[in-house]
Amino acid sequence: MKTVCIIQARMGSTRLPGKVLRDLHGASMLARVVRRVQRAQLIDTVVVATSEAPADDAIVAECARLEVAFSRGSEPDVLDRYYQAARANQADIVVRVTSDCPLIEPNLIDLCVSALQESGVDYASNGVRRSYPRGLDVEAMTFAALERAWREAEEEYQRAHVTPYIYQTPALFAIRHIVGESDYSQLRWTVDTPEDWQFASAVYAQFTDDSFSWQEVLALVQREPKLTALNAHIEQKELRHG
Repeated sequence: MKTVCIIQARMGSTRLPGKVLRDLHGASMLARVVRRVQRAQLIDTVVVATSEAPADDAIVAECARLEVAFSRGSEPDVLDRYYQAARANQADIVVRVTSDCPLIEPNLIDLCVSALQESGVDYASNGVRRSYPRGLDVEAMTFAALERAWREAEEEYQRAHVTPYIYQTPALFAIRHIVGESDYSQLRWTVDTPEDWQFASAVYAQFTDDSFSWQEVLALVQREPKLTALNAHIEQKELRHG
């Protein structure tokens, strides 16, 4: 069983253009995400899935510098981009992570993958029923589930966001929700705005490298609530149905 983590990345961003290649204390945000994903024990291959848009040539160049595999595909149809990347890399299990999550947690990746493997479900995630901070979202699915979604999903938002067809159709897919012991879902650790960037930069400034755990970040923000205040007012962009 080959487990492939596919990190979606593109230069376009309505609220913070070029954010994935912004320097985050000595490395690009994409580099931070790649390195943290690579620490997961149950991932065999890491692939960055970017688009064919000319602007994303810069992401390809960064992948080359990082010596990480990449795949290019449709800019709007991210589901197709994922499917093509998964198929090209002969994935049996596909893990979805986004490049705007520089605090992504390797242990949570392993938790979702092991939950998928042990329970025999089609899809496992900690991001549908939220208890972890936003920005630690991990989705693990079988290639068969991804392929069925790729074949059957028709709505634009289902194509753009990759997995809604799976987790919104429990009659077709067996789903496992990963929920933590405590609810920290009010915390915002993803990067989509300048304020989010301030938060991520402030966190990275407190550590010597990017091997810290999400629990260490939690302890930090609990000690210094002013950090959470940096982006607490930011509203998350929601899925647009139809």
